[in-house]
Amino acid sequence: MNLDLDRRQRAILDEMGVHVWWPETPPVAAATTPAAVATAMPAPKPIARAAPEPDSAPASIAAMAVERVASLDWATLAQTVAACTACGLSAGRRSAVFTAAPAPHSAHWMVVGEPPDDNEERLGLPFAGQAGQLLDNMLKAVGVRRAGHDGAAAEVAGAAYLSNCVKCRPALARNPEPLELAACENYLQREVALVRPKVILALGRFAAQTLLQGSLPDVVGTPLGKLRGRIYRYQGIPVIVSYHPAYLLRTPQDKARAWADLCLAMSAATAD
Repeated sequence: MNLDLDRRQRAILDEMGVHVWWPETPPVAAATTPAAVATAMPAPKPIARAAPEPDSAPASIAAMAVERVASLDWATLAQTVAACTACGLSAGRRSAVFTAAPAPHSAHWMVVGEPPDDNEERLGLPFAGQAGQLLDNMLKAVGVRRAGHDGAAAEVAGAAYLSNCVKCRPALARNPEPLELAACENYLQREVALVRPKVILALGRFAAQTLLQGSLPDVVGTPLGKLRGRIYRYQGIPVIVSYHPAYLLRTPQDKARAWADLCLAMSAATAD
């Protein structure tokens, strides 16, 4: 079939995505065989396709997850943490570690520790075993005790809410990756919002990274000892960095430095 189209009609068809091919020159009368006709016809032009739009679904899903966690109450937050499989740390875990109840409506102190160890995972509570006992004694020295300790919630001014920077210990124990720390920070942010502490004590390298990465870009490469002695901020709340009690059990000579950090935290907690 011959199509006698002018230049304007061809342009309209191109805009519509309809591509019509026609011979550049009149076909030779003798070229009546299919092979001859095919040779005489020009090769079809490739159809130009628009580049695919960047996939924004992962970012949208992440934003929805943050928004959803930010509205959870204590009970629902505990259930969500227990069922979470948002990162690889959940693979092979026995249970998530989370201070579910009894939890105070607020506490003046919040202590954030490292990824759970075997004792913490087995009991489902942060700062368990000998490291937890040492922390309890350290807090008691400044007039604070963990919320829910001995089955009773402490007074707000003398309460310390305890948590971990991540909630899972994988079957093959390893250090958390940056993306895994970021995935669990959603829960930590909600804990901070519910507790409303006067001061946050970050005990250990990964706890410090989680809380300070937004305000201290080089925190990953900074030794923990060089992060001490200063007051940082997380969501406007003072943050003091110190040694994890498990480290102090191995390195008791640093207990004096840890005491100085506790005194700095106590000063920040009582400052108006």
